[in-house]
Amino acid sequence: MTTLHTLRTSLILVATTGLLAATTSLAQTTTMPEPTSKDFCVVVQKILANTELTATNEIFNDMPEYRHSKPSPNPLMIYQVVTYDEVGPIVVSCKVKAADHIRSEYGEDAAGEQLACPTITRLVHAQAIAELQQDNPEAAAAAADFIIDETEVSMTGQAYLSDFQSIYTGEDGAIHIATPGLQADWESMMGWIMPDRFMGQTYCHLATVDYMKRIAAGTVEPGATITTEDDAPTTPPGS
Repeated sequence: MTTLHTLRTSLILVATTGLLAATTSLAQTTTMPEPTSKDFCVVVQKILANTELTATNEIFNDMPEYRHSKPSPNPLMIYQVVTYDEVGPIVVSCKVKAADHIRSEYGEDAAGEQLACPTITRLVHAQAIAELQQDNPEAAAAAADFIIDETEVSMTGQAYLSDFQSIYTGEDGAIHIATPGLQADWESMMGWIMPDRFMGQTYCHLATVDYMKRIAAGTVEPGATITTEDDAPTTPPGS
């Protein structure tokens, strides 16, 4: 069983590293920034829109400001908020611009293929496994068994902002990582009925490396509810 776990872990790392090299060479990184860093959603923007442009990112300390924010294409402005539990960051939420809106503002070469939230979650997952392999191989093997959901993407902010469990135990008994997000392409037919400020947007809720590692190690149980209500815990514990 240990050999199978090790093989599976290696395959996940190889596949994810290949994906990173193929789709995020512009980001020039094999690891995601710290979840509390402004660079986190900047890298998310580069990866998901396949763009070299560097956005200006604002991190909010409260959820209402994040809920009401709308990224803008020119200047390229994006937004971030972090959800904490009693130990540290467990989810990073990013609002970035869609690839087609960047192309419409900066030209066809300014962005490439639009990627989705699971792309980032796969990178974070591989990073968690790699870090666990350094000092906790058993937990690394457990993390390798996590299933990354292809969560259905929403087209409305209301759906994106609904409560969810970022990491949970599924009916199959396995631990799942949700990848909720919003995709409202600039060129979508929805643009005929929606105001421009709602279009050309890509939003993601992303579980953190540390949260995955703690669940794999058994120091925290899966199933924490992530909320975007006014009282969401968006500052470090004890602050």
